[in-house]
Amino acid sequence: MSTLEDLAVARTALSGSDLVHMDRLVSSWRHLADLSFADLLLLAPIAGEEGHRFVVLAQVRPVTGQTNYPQDLVGTVVDEVERPLYARCWRAGDIVRGDTAALGSKDRVRVQVIPVRRADALIGIVTREESMTLARRSGELERTYFDVFDRFARMIADGTFPFDVDEVEMESAPRVGDGVIVIDAETRVKFASPNAVSSLHRMGIHAYAQSQRLIDVGFDDTAARSAMLLHLPVAEEIERDDVSVLVRVLPLVDRKQPAGALVLLRDVSDLRRRDRLLLSKDATIREIHHRVKNNLQTIASLLRLQGRRLQSPEARAALAESERRIRSIAIVHETLSREAGDVVSLNEIVRPLARLVEETTSTPEHTIRFKVEGDAGELPGEVATPLAVVLNELMQNAVDHAFPEGGSDALVEVTLGRTDGHVEIEVRDNGTGLPEEFTLEGSRGLGLSIVQALVTSELQGSIEMNDDAGTSVRVRVPVEMPRVDL
Repeated sequence: MSTLEDLAVARTALSGSDLVHMDRLVSSWRHLADLSFADLLLLAPIAGEEGHRFVVLAQVRPVTGQTNYPQDLVGTVVDEVERPLYARCWRAGDIVRGDTAALGSKDRVRVQVIPVRRADALIGIVTREESMTLARRSGELERTYFDVFDRFARMIADGTFPFDVDEVEMESAPRVGDGVIVIDAETRVKFASPNAVSSLHRMGIHAYAQSQRLIDVGFDDTAARSAMLLHLPVAEEIERDDVSVLVRVLPLVDRKQPAGALVLLRDVSDLRRRDRLLLSKDATIREIHHRVKNNLQTIASLLRLQGRRLQSPEARAALAESERRIRSIAIVHETLSREAGDVVSLNEIVRPLARLVEETTSTPEHTIRFKVEGDAGELPGEVATPLAVVLNELMQNAVDHAFPEGGSDALVEVTLGRTDGHVEIEVRDNGTGLPEEFTLEGSRGLGLSIVQALVTSELQGSIEMNDDAGTSVRVRVPVEMPRVDL
């Protein structure tokens, strides 16, 4: 549960739909703090105390003004002796104004206490706390913002705000400081902030005048009309040439009738250009992986052709091993060429590797089955590539040494897992087992030497081999996923 829900359940009588209403209010009230140039606090009466004491469930600070409360007030209990305005609002069920000392301070603040209703039931209060010593000079912008805040305050008091929809605001969503247009019920412009006018100019809209309708100044009013019709916020993105503007419309409702809207605008042209650059970069990286894969496959094919011309069995076997190692790396690059970013699912590498080893080593007389189980999740490309080589060597080693006489029940199982930031891989066969007095450190085979070097030196992992009804090899490698900057 969230802090609001924890506090509400522990200290108040709020539950169910009332809690949902309060949570929606907190999710959408940042604009109200900005419009009022003041701190907002959400409080509810402590259960069983008839409005004598209230607990602060949430607070929000404005980005358009200085906060009165740099400290976190959530969880603070306020009684009616300290703030009689709270109790007066709660009992009267109406908006109350006055001035008093700030909570925890002797500084004076101008307070507006607003009842919070849901379905005609009073469930809490919102208080606007504005410093009396740091009050802004009042101009057209300030007067307009205060007026719009008062309209939202009346909507909170009659239960029409917050809107009846769960809102999840994106980080790029427009704020009051980005640009504000206030319109009436006929979409006529009543006010446009300087930043909003700048956004309109970048969109090519220069012939702007108050009392003109949005459509008349060249601004598509579909979102505004939809918001007022539905009594719900509507968001859209407008693109004109190289300019992208995010638009969010919040309807203003009076006695359940549309009375206008607050239109927030944010120029996100730079963000969209960055997004396009990232997409282009990602496409370029995938193309590079695709070409590397093609080049590796070409080298592998050349090695295979060269091997066919050799007479020495040892030389042909060496080239065949090199070809398989190169193809295992090519599988990683092929997978990365299909994925966005520089991470890859290990399962998408292991299964093709198992098929590759199975196809190149099985004959009608000597069939070995491969079985892959588990899931190790995604890995960075720089970890997946050496692990692919390690797996290829371990599976090939099982084929070469576990089943010297073949057999119809020959089986190699690969089990994948991930715990505590480590990838765990086990390759188990049901073959003849390890030779007597075998040790991993004493092994002189090229394949196991490659495995040890990659696992212990490059990947900083561990490897162990056991003789258990066949041979079992366990590899454990730490994995640190790359950070993603949003």
